[in-house]
Amino acid sequence: MVDWSLAASTGALLVRGGPAVDREEAEEAVADLRELTSEAEGHVRELTGLGLELPLLPAEVVDRPGWVRSAAAGLDALTGRALPQAQGGPLGPVLAGGAGVQTGLVLAFLASRVLGQYDPFGGPERRGQLVLVAPNVVAAQRAMDVPGHDFRLWVCLHEGTHRLQFTAVTWLRDYFADEVERLIGGLAGRDADGLSDLVGRLPDTIKQIGKGKAGGAGLAELLQSPSERAVFDRLLALSTLLEGHADFVMDAVGPRVVPSVELIRSRFTARRKGGGLVDRVLRSLLGVDAKMRQYEQGAKFTKHVVDAVGMEGFNAVWTSPNTLPTRAEITDPAAWVRRLHG
Repeated sequence: MVDWSLAASTGALLVRGGPAVDREEAEEAVADLRELTSEAEGHVRELTGLGLELPLLPAEVVDRPGWVRSAAAGLDALTGRALPQAQGGPLGPVLAGGAGVQTGLVLAFLASRVLGQYDPFGGPERRGQLVLVAPNVVAAQRAMDVPGHDFRLWVCLHEGTHRLQFTAVTWLRDYFADEVERLIGGLAGRDADGLSDLVGRLPDTIKQIGKGKAGGAGLAELLQSPSERAVFDRLLALSTLLEGHADFVMDAVGPRVVPSVELIRSRFTARRKGGGLVDRVLRSLLGVDAKMRQYEQGAKFTKHVVDAVGMEGFNAVWTSPNTLPTRAEITDPAAWVRRLHG
C-alpha cells in the first residue's frame, strides 16, 4: 500500500534543514548523545529493576534525513507482514507510489520535531534500534535556553526507557507487531459489504462529532468495526502505557542526575503546548496532540500504581499481554490494581 523507498526519498528531500551549528558544537552534541544513552539506561534499570543483565549500548545519532530513512525502514518492516498482497494488481505500483509521496510529506513534517525514538523493527536485521536526532535536540535546547548536557541526558532517559521496555520485556515486540497486523489486515481486507457499511455509518458518525458526543474519538476510530475497535483499544492502551511509563521514569530519575531538571520539565511542557495556528492544525491532523495526551494519561496511571503497590508491583504489567491495562484501566488505574493485586 506504500512505496516505502519513495516515502524515504521524498521525506529526506523535503525535510527542513536543522539549526546552524558550528563543527565543534555539533561534534560535542553527537558524542554526548552516544555516550549518554548508556548512562541514562543504567539509571533507568536501577529505578525499574528491568533488564539488569542486558548489555548497555549506545544510540544511533542521525540528522533529519537520517531519521526519515530510519522511520520509513521501520514502518516498512512493521506493516509489510500485514500487507504482503499490496504489491499485486496493475494499479498496485501507482497507488503505492502515491501513498509513498504522501507518507514522505508526513515524515518530513515530523522529522523537524522528533527528538528520538526506539524503533523495535529498525536497525541491523530489524531487531531494534535507538535513534536520536541531533539537530532537533540542539534546536529544542536552544529554544528553551536550558543547559545542553542536562537536556541531552534528560532526553536519553525517556528514549532509553522505551528501548528497555522492548528489550527487557521479551514478548512485547511480537505482541505489538501482531496487533498492528490484525488492525491493518482488517482494514485492508474489507469487502464490498464492509465498505458499504462504513459509508452508511458516515453521516451518523459526523453528527456525533458535531454534537460533541464522540468522547474524544477521531473520525477514523468511530468508523471502525467492533473487531477493529477492540484491536485499536488494545494498541492505544499499550501506547499510552509505554509513553507514560517513560515520562514517569524520566521525571523520577531526573532529580538525582539532572541538576536543572525542574527548569527543563517546566519549559518542555510549555513547548509541547506551543506552536502557531498552522502547526497546531497539522499536529492535530497527524495525531501529535493525541500523543501529548498519552504522556499525561500514561504517567498518571504509572504514578498511581507505583504509589499503591511499589515498582515491583507495577512491573506485574510486563508479565504477559493479559496483564497490560485495558483502555478503561488507563484512566482508572485503581481498577488495574484490583485486577492484578486484589
